[in-house]
Amino acid sequence: MSAHEQFADDLALYALNALTGDELASLEKHLEACPACRQELEQLRGDGALLALSTLGPKPPLRARQRLLDAVGKEAPTSHATHATENQSRRSWWGMLGWAATAAILVFAASLWKENLALKQTLMSASMQAAQNTRDLEAIRKIVAPIIEPEAQRITLVSVKTPPQPQGKAFYLRNRGSLLFVANNLPPLPPQKAYELWLIPAQGAPIPAGVFKPDAHGSATVVNPPLPADTEAKAFAITVENEAGATAPTMPIVMMGTGE
Repeated sequence: MSAHEQFADDLALYALNALTGDELASLEKHLEACPACRQELEQLRGDGALLALSTLGPKPPLRARQRLLDAVGKEAPTSHATHATENQSRRSWWGMLGWAATAAILVFAASLWKENLALKQTLMSASMQAAQNTRDLEAIRKIVAPIIEPEAQRITLVSVKTPPQPQGKAFYLRNRGSLLFVANNLPPLPPQKAYELWLIPAQGAPIPAGVFKPDAHGSATVVNPPLPADTEAKAFAITVENEAGATAPTMPIVMMGTGE
C-alpha cells in the first residue's frame, strides 16, 4: 500500500477539520513532503467551498444538506491502533462516499443557485416598481405645484372681446356694524352722478351705506359707513344717484348680491 493510499481517507476528514489526535499529526507531517496529497487536499477544500454559497442566499434545502452530512458523518476518526486493519475497508467505500458527497454538494449548490436567482429577480422587480412610483409621485408634484405653492402666480383669463364685468364684495360684521366694500371694473359715471351702496335688511326699507365714485381703473372702496347697530343684512345693492346721495334707491339697481 502506497503512502497516498494510506492517507487518502484522512485527507477528506482533514479538509472538513474532522481529523484529530495522532492521525492529524501524522497526516500534517506527510503533507509537508507530499505535493500530490497537498493537491488532493486543495481539491477537496475547493469542493467544500461550495458550501460557502449558503451565506449568499436563503436556507439551503434540508434534504440535500442532510445527505451531505450523513455521508461525511459515516467517516469517524479511528484510533491509531485500528487504523491499519480498517484501512483497506475504508478505501473500498470512501470512493463511493466521495461520489455521494460530491453529488450532495452539487444538488445543494444547484438548489441554492435557483433560490438566489429567484431572489434577485424579486429584488429587481421591487426596485423597478419603486422607481416607477418615484416617477409617478414626481409627475403629481409637478401638476399640483402651481396650485399649492404660495409663490405661484394665479391669473384669471377673460374674453378679450368682452369688457371685464363689474364686481363688488361686501364684508359685513353685524354685531359691530362694521362694513368694508370693495369694487372693481365699474363703468364710468355721468357728470354729477355717483354710486350709492345700500344695505337691504331682512325687514324694513333699504339703508344707505355710502356714496362713492370709482377711479380711472373702475375701482372703489367704502369703509365703515354709519349704519344702525345689529342690523341683519339680507343683501347689498348699488344704484346710480346724485352726488349727494339719496334716502331711497333710484331704480334700476345696477348691482346686487345676497349673503353667502
